[in-house]
Amino acid sequence: MTEVKEHAGLRYINPEDVETQEFEWGTLKWMSEPRVTNAEKFSMGIVILHPGKGHDRHNHPDEEEVLYVISGEGEQTVNDGAPTKITAGMCVHIPTGAFHSTVNTGWEPLKLMAIYSPHGPEAVLRADPNCKVLAPGILPGT
Repeated sequence: MTEVKEHAGLRYINPEDVETQEFEWGTLKWMSEPRVTNAEKFSMGIVILHPGKGHDRHNHPDEEEVLYVISGEGEQTVNDGAPTKITAGMCVHIPTGAFHSTVNTGWEPLKLMAIYSPHGPEAVLRADPNCKVLAPGILPGT
């Protein structure tokens, strides 16, 4: 296993190489962010939402976001739009500052790729008092 150090500048990243951010709603693994790849203009992470769980309506005042649904199904809202069903293969664009929410409406985990430009939300989440940071290689729930 590769030890990840701040500004490591990794180019090939395995999930076990990066920390896991654990919340009551699920987990996040930031595969590319300044602390891992020296990314300058974006961050990218894998999000897993537990069945029936999700993110309350919130926004990122300075970041644009793209969500790509890897597996599972859920419901997404952007701004004041109607909730929209999301399934594997779909992409959601969330403009800078737009209020949005995501909920897993299925029976299995909802797995998403989240990209932020510029980076920043990963550090905000890491500092959240509800976030348990697990060192690289440590499995959630252990």
